[in-house]
Amino acid sequence: MNTVYPGTLTPKRANSDLPAERHCLRCKTAFWSEGFGERICKRCKTQVSWKSAITTGDGGSRRRSSR
Repeated sequence: MNTVYPGTLTPKRANSDLPAERHCLRCKTAFWSEGFGERICKRCKTQVSWKSAITTGDGGSRRRSSR
């Protein structure tokens, strides 16, 4: 039987990944961010242009195919 201990399944955060006030990369306003991976404010994420953004390219790598 496997025993699961509380907190063992969550990944450990990097030392510099701390909640802090950051500036939105889109509108430049200050907002409270839970970590360095959150850089777009909630206001910008609710806009239609953010929700319907289409990525450019085919999703493939940029490496040349070998001949």
